[in-house]
Amino acid sequence: MAPCRLPVLPVALLWVLASSSSSPSTVAPPRDLQITDPGLLGSLDVEWRPPPHIQTFNECTVKYKFEYRSTGDRDWKVIFTRKLKLRVGFDLSRSAEVRLQTLLQGRCTDDVEVHSDWVYATFQTSPQGNLESEVQNFHCIYHDWEYLKCTWQPGLLTPHGVHYGLYYWYQGLEQALQCGHYIQEQGINVGCVLQNLSQAEYQDLNICVNGSAAATLLRPLYTTLHLHNLAQPSAPEQLVLSLSAAQELLVAWSPPGGRAPPHCLEYEVQVAEEDAGEAAAAWAIVSTQMETALTISRANQSHVSCVRVRGRTNIFCADQGFWSEWTQACFSVSRKEDKQLFILIPVILSLSISLIIFMLIGQCKKRREKSRGHWVSASVLGCRGHGKQVQPRWVPPGFGI
Repeated sequence: MAPCRLPVLPVALLWVLASSSSSPSTVAPPRDLQITDPGLLGSLDVEWRPPPHIQTFNECTVKYKFEYRSTGDRDWKVIFTRKLKLRVGFDLSRSAEVRLQTLLQGRCTDDVEVHSDWVYATFQTSPQGNLESEVQNFHCIYHDWEYLKCTWQPGLLTPHGVHYGLYYWYQGLEQALQCGHYIQEQGINVGCVLQNLSQAEYQDLNICVNGSAAATLLRPLYTTLHLHNLAQPSAPEQLVLSLSAAQELLVAWSPPGGRAPPHCLEYEVQVAEEDAGEAAAAWAIVSTQMETALTISRANQSHVSCVRVRGRTNIFCADQGFWSEWTQACFSVSRKEDKQLFILIPVILSLSISLIIFMLIGQCKKRREKSRGHWVSASVLGCRGHGKQVQPRWVPPGFGI
């Protein structure tokens, strides 16, 4: 399958717009503005020649105001340069538009900036294949700042036996490269894993997903990615909960492993509290922060507190990012009633054991006396003391009264 470099229309639609000012410009516009495709999946080369007789303005600085956009974009991107060639990125599924003017300022203009009329140029690839043959649901995630995983689904009008290929390019590569590790379903490439992309961070990563099938042209998909906006870190590590002397919940964790820069991460902390015997409460956000520790007040003095934490790239390192998975832990706190009960239980057990021991000792003494005989008084034996004290008499075991 041929790489994603399609036949292009020759440079076209080059013209000069007449000045809307009533007085003519004092400097001419650039000449021979043209756009060419070096086959870098959306990075186009734009070059021009300086205006005629520019060398006569040797007491002034000559520079150019360059603006560009893809058809449909509302705003123009602006570059001020003294160069005569630029390489800028476009969405090749749409037309590329550029405009350029000369800026002159210095002693020759009494330090007043003078600008020329605009010159314009456009560029468009020749349409190929039905629009519905383009892959669908293209989605990428930069996992842990270590590898990029992109997935897609075949287009609606995909013939049998289709073969998809992903090509990519970023500044520093001499040419576009093809994916070396595809993800397949039923023998069809539906994804790609790209590694070693650290040099592509914070710059344009041009992607093209092209398809081929016997005697059928398929519409290629072009897109430009920014890895820092697609980053998804791993879940935070070593989440620990403890209770302070003031009955506050202390939460601490560590940044995730991998290549995710710790200073580029922010964390969301949620808490759910419940009383014993009740259903678990809903999770509530308590903080979004860059620090890896937090103190949470326990206003309702709940019996069980559960905390979960997740992370993503913060606004200082990306415009957006994907949240990680949750790290979760729970902490059970004894209530006042439970503490009182825990104190009473040992006391009750001690008293019960002591009572049982005393009863056992009493029973043992009775059994010992019964086995040795017993004492009876003289009156029981029928003796008369006649006023004298009669001593009790010992009756051996086995003798009745």
